[in-house]
Amino acid sequence: MSRYTGPRWKLSRRLGLSLSGTGKELARRNYAPGQHGQNQRRKISEYGSQLREKQKLRFMYDVNERQFRNLFLRAGKLDGIHGVNLMVLLEERLDNLVYRLGFATSRPQARQLVNHGHVTVDGKRVDIPSYEVQVGQVISLRTKSKDLAIVKDALENVVGRPGFVSYDENNMSGSLVRLPERDELEPNIDESLIVEYYNKIL
Repeated sequence: MSRYTGPRWKLSRRLGLSLSGTGKELARRNYAPGQHGQNQRRKISEYGSQLREKQKLRFMYDVNERQFRNLFLRAGKLDGIHGVNLMVLLEERLDNLVYRLGFATSRPQARQLVNHGHVTVDGKRVDIPSYEVQVGQVISLRTKSKDLAIVKDALENVVGRPGFVSYDENNMSGSLVRLPERDELEPNIDESLIVEYYNKIL
């Protein structure tokens, strides 16, 4: 199954969650898209709730179903809480950390920067968005990529960065200093429902 490439604002409204993290999608129309979006009163089933929660997290990090399922299986083999482990693995993706450091305004934009070869890890170019960054590795931009307009605009609009990353403004580089805690991750996700969903179908 390929990645979703359709309108993300419509998807955000359907899921009831801002996938961009800005909240703009739901600010004006906080209801599902479509002719009857405002009048939907259908009660969602237990399975539907679990599926929706899984889709929220999957679309938030912009990964396809196969990648997401494989990460879920990996997370189950790690020490700790299964659902939290899954969210931590998603946070370790290179495209996500490029977004977290402020080089891009969204994860899809960060993914594009990585795909086009603008990003380096420990001085070596990496063009794989799903690359798993280890604690302490330095993420930067290639010299000629530091002057890109979209990068400059993104950095100018950074409001804050999470505590598990550090950023060196002089060198335009950053790193993952530690693994994130649960309270630093998306609060509107109930990861236990995702675990229940996969436990039923796997």
